[in-house]
Amino acid sequence: MERTDTPSSWDERTTLETFHDYARATVVHKCQGLSDADAHRTPLPSSPLMSIAGIVNHLRWNEHWWFEVFFLGGRDRGPWTEEDPDAEFRVALQTPLERLLEDYRAQCARVRELVAGHDLDAFSQGWDSSGRRMTLRWVIGHMTEETARHNGHLDIIRELVDGTTGA
Repeated sequence: MERTDTPSSWDERTTLETFHDYARATVVHKCQGLSDADAHRTPLPSSPLMSIAGIVNHLRWNEHWWFEVFFLGGRDRGPWTEEDPDAEFRVALQTPLERLLEDYRAQCARVRELVAGHDLDAFSQGWDSSGRRMTLRWVIGHMTEETARHNGHLDIIRELVDGTTGA
């Protein structure tokens, strides 16, 4: 994943996709040089599932859910269930970081391909909790916000587990 926040052209779609791709690439960047053991550490006593590995897996499955399920109306393949709504965090604790990063990169590439032919004004097949359908523009913006927010969590957890700052 290339990590740049400067779009190749200044149209709206390229700008939105560039910011989203930048946030995605930042997730991968923040994991560079991290040991597998540290990636699976959960340093926050009040959040026993919150690990770097868990956040990466959470973001992977959010990409799947928001684009493939919510926007395109596809089948939900996520690991969560009603009994275990945080399963993606739990599964990540047993999965090597490199595998989680490979899965995340592959999911992001899949999403790029799946939505490439859709207009930004196209409405989702799914409805939000208020019964509204959302545009692809909104889904991209939402996932950029979600990924950027979790990049902040990655910063904090990375500093707690191995002392690295500013990654």
